[in-house]
Amino acid sequence: MRYLFIIISLIIAMQAFAHQAHDKDTSKQLAVSVAIDAQGRLWRVSFNKGFVEVASSTDLGKNFSKSVQVNPDKQNLTAKGEVRPKIAFGTNGEIYVTWMQNLTKRFSGYIWFSRSLNGGKSFEKPIIVHQDRAEIGHAFEQLSVSPKGDVTVVWLDARDLVADKMANKKRSGSSIYYAISQDNGESFLPENKLADHSCECCRIAMTNKPDGTTVAMWRHVFEGGERDHMIAEIPALGKKANLKRATFGHWKIDGCPHHGAAIESGGDGADWWGYHMAYFDGKDKNPGLYYSRMDGVAWVGTAAKQFGNHAKQARHPAILAMGELVWLAWLETHEKNDKKVMTMHSNDGGKTWSDTIAAFNTNQQVDYPQLLKFKDKAFLVVNTSDGLVVKVLQF
Repeated sequence: MRYLFIIISLIIAMQAFAHQAHDKDTSKQLAVSVAIDAQGRLWRVSFNKGFVEVASSTDLGKNFSKSVQVNPDKQNLTAKGEVRPKIAFGTNGEIYVTWMQNLTKRFSGYIWFSRSLNGGKSFEKPIIVHQDRAEIGHAFEQLSVSPKGDVTVVWLDARDLVADKMANKKRSGSSIYYAISQDNGESFLPENKLADHSCECCRIAMTNKPDGTTVAMWRHVFEGGERDHMIAEIPALGKKANLKRATFGHWKIDGCPHHGAAIESGGDGADWWGYHMAYFDGKDKNPGLYYSRMDGVAWVGTAAKQFGNHAKQARHPAILAMGELVWLAWLETHEKNDKKVMTMHSNDGGKTWSDTIAAFNTNQQVDYPQLLKFKDKAFLVVNTSDGLVVKVLQF
């Protein structure tokens, strides 16, 4: 069973790289990103025939405005699995969008950024976030805006892998790079390296501490080929990041499972204590989805709690924290290709959990679940081949 799982993981990883660079665009790509602004409007960013499009809804996805095109020139774009455009809002109503463009060379790409200063009516001329313009892998970007308004883009970067290969040096994994804008997205400072030896094609998860610090979590290649997760706070300019191991499944696999984690800051204001984490661990004896907490001061983690039905391919978790209330959502496939989005919640900050319920099911094509909050309500968002579905989560 172990070897079958490893083979499947390697196949997924190979497909992921192929999607990154060579998939042809289709008019209907389900991998979208959504966000809710300060007025309660739901925003969606998606790809359509080589263009990035943004639309909004005032009725929680039942109806959307006419899409606004972000990039003026058609690009080779792929939205599939963990590769998708991102959207976030600035502290003064700015709308920020990032995406990855596939380049001609295999496994290569650029990370693009654009912003709207007029409520999404139009977007400014896009810019490439990184100064490195080599035709190599810049991929799987993640976008975050801090409470004080700084815009941070983090991505997987192949420049060090390429350099070591040219020098005949052995290297495990890619690197994590980031770029920060301190002027509301008008420009970005030169990129910096956050870490070496990241897994090659797992999404990066991001959150913010109450003090505005931006935090990243990713699957890392540790000594001995173990692929657990790492956490790092984005350091002040000129400072070196302090990397902390976050999970301890000790999964050894020579390949990337294309299965990123989710992270949320735990505790509000002065009551902040650390991080909620949800992730996939392929460890030999008990593979599956896991939840754990990490103390952000002492850097001591709680025992990992397994959730979801691994026999039903429980995968791609989302997590949402609202004070002591924490939600988990994930995707499973049941009989006759019946895909279910499962949820459970905790009322005590992740210490104990409710029973699992099926919040949504469909036989159609379906994207990974996303969790959003607005005021005191939590929302489950699922994009399907029949359209976007939004549900208010209740317990």
